[in-house]
Amino acid sequence: MTGELPASRSTPSQRLRVVGANPLRPEREFVLYWMRASRRIDHNFALDRAVELALELGRPLIILEALRCDYRWAADRHHAFVLAGMRDNAVACGRFGVAYHPYVEPSVGHGRGLLAALGQHACVVVTDDHPGFHYPQMLTAAADQLDVRLEAVDSIGLLPLSVAPRDFPTAYAFRAFMQRELPAHLGSMPQATPLSRLATKPGERPMATIPKTVLTRWPAAEASLLRGEPAALAALPIDHGVGVVPGLGGARAGIAAIRAFVGEGVDAYAERRNHPDDAGGSGLSPYLHFGHVSVHAILRELAQRTGWTPGDLGRPRQGAREGFWGMPPAVESFLDELVVWREVGHNFAHIRDDIDRYESLPPWARTTLEAHAADPRPHLYDRATLEGASTADEIWNAAQRELVRTGRMHNYLRMLWGKRVLEWTAEPPAAVQMLIELNNRWALDGRDPNSYSGIFWVFGRYDRPWGPERPIFGTVRYMSSDATRRKLRLSRYLARHAEQPQG
Repeated sequence: MTGELPASRSTPSQRLRVVGANPLRPEREFVLYWMRASRRIDHNFALDRAVELALELGRPLIILEALRCDYRWAADRHHAFVLAGMRDNAVACGRFGVAYHPYVEPSVGHGRGLLAALGQHACVVVTDDHPGFHYPQMLTAAADQLDVRLEAVDSIGLLPLSVAPRDFPTAYAFRAFMQRELPAHLGSMPQATPLSRLATKPGERPMATIPKTVLTRWPAAEASLLRGEPAALAALPIDHGVGVVPGLGGARAGIAAIRAFVGEGVDAYAERRNHPDDAGGSGLSPYLHFGHVSVHAILRELAQRTGWTPGDLGRPRQGAREGFWGMPPAVESFLDELVVWREVGHNFAHIRDDIDRYESLPPWARTTLEAHAADPRPHLYDRATLEGASTADEIWNAAQRELVRTGRMHNYLRMLWGKRVLEWTAEPPAAVQMLIELNNRWALDGRDPNSYSGIFWVFGRYDRPWGPERPIFGTVRYMSSDATRRKLRLSRYLARHAEQPQG
């Protein structure tokens, strides 16, 4: 049927890798899926693989979703978002009769040993492969702790990470590569409801039982915590200064956001997305970051709405922004952000280990920034002034208040926000660190390879030299608040994020 994208019955080999050399142990009790980055039960290649193995081995499935308390920038805001997803996953797994263990670490180190304890009963452990944040270190540690086969599966983007042999200097170069490679992978979509494959007649396949020793030592999270109740969050050793954004988080909210955007917002995306007054963004970035929704699910919704199939792909000049997808121009504009600009950051993190370091900038950018490092700055603001939105720039302050209050920032203003911090910090490396701290503490989509792409774009990553050469910026692209005010519709946005009166 037009607009239907077929799902693959087996996990594509380009997305799967075995970590370590431990054997499969088919005599054990269950297959374990350790859910870390793709925190959803739909459109998830890792879960597809776990289901495949459960069927092949004739064993039930257990899903472990854990949330540690000592990850960097751990705060009420980020915890609550993840907890909403855990609550949704618990309901969904119960509906399919699959054992699900939501564990939330109550103190630093309390979760140590949980994976190994479950692994002692597992035929095989399947987990998410992800190159960002602390995920690679977690995977390495897990391989050392387990005595059973560990498989890592990439469910991040439309293009498997393993396909790209190198990182790319520009979005144009990555786009050209993606346009050559992607058609071969669009016929391998993940399952929309993989757990339905485990459905059996009563008594044929009993639900797995989580060992009592595990439940005693690492009990499932209380319902009050999964609801994100303030008292439950307050008991955790995390940053309570970064408040919860109500109503966000979880697969149900994420799917609703997809459908609202595809049904009502995507047609005007190209025209409205840059104007803060129009609020033309998709709002999907946090859900993608925490793995509550999949880029494949978004593509499926777009395909159903437009009647698109992979056979509609065009053949534009390679690297061109328009004409590849064979969809309406507004949809193509959105897909360029969703696929090219999102996946180029994950490509960088997959190939390199310096995504968050100043030294990772292209040589031309470092050369020009360092040539102007001693240039006088119009202001030098410390972190407290920036975090408190107390600068002399009305637009910058509004963007910072939006970030603090909502966990999000308008995409165009995020670029300006970063450029001004470069202008207001004594040296470029210090500006990099300032932006990382501000973004990752407050942004719901912080700590993500895509976030680092945005931060480092400010300093020249994925860009080119621009003339004329300017103080502070050199030939790095310049942006100003005055020009932004002239170009964009801002009045309602500025009023919405004005400083709140005291008292």
